[in-house]
Formats: sequence, structure tokens, C-alpha cells
Amino acid sequence: MYAHGVVPQLDAVQLDSAHGGEFTHAEAQLAKYRAHMDWWHDKSLDSQASRDFMHDIARQL
Repeated sequence: MYAHGVVPQLDAVQLDSAHGGEFTHAEAQLAKYRAHMDWWHDKSLDSQASRDFMHDIARQL
């Protein structure tokens, strides 16, 4: 989970593993997660396109 807000210094990332949850707030690690989230956001469908895609798949079943 990536928690962010208006004050970037308060951002945090929670990573789940077999050993439990781990939180990180180091700027270098946050920069990496911000870049990943930006990439995912750029590649993902908007809300309407996502609904249309799921409806198309459901119709094919």
C-alpha cells in the first residue's frame, strides 16, 4: 500500500511479506514507488474503459 498526501515527507509504503508488514518512508524508496505508481497510472484504463472492458469479457463467457 502506498499512502500519500499533500505533504510528501509524510508518505509511506507498507510492504507485506511472510514475516509480516514492513513500513518504509525513506525518500529513495518512496521515489521508486512513486515512479511505479505513475507508470501504472499511465498504463491503466480510465474508469469507463475499465467497465467496458469487464463487460466485454463478461459477455464472452
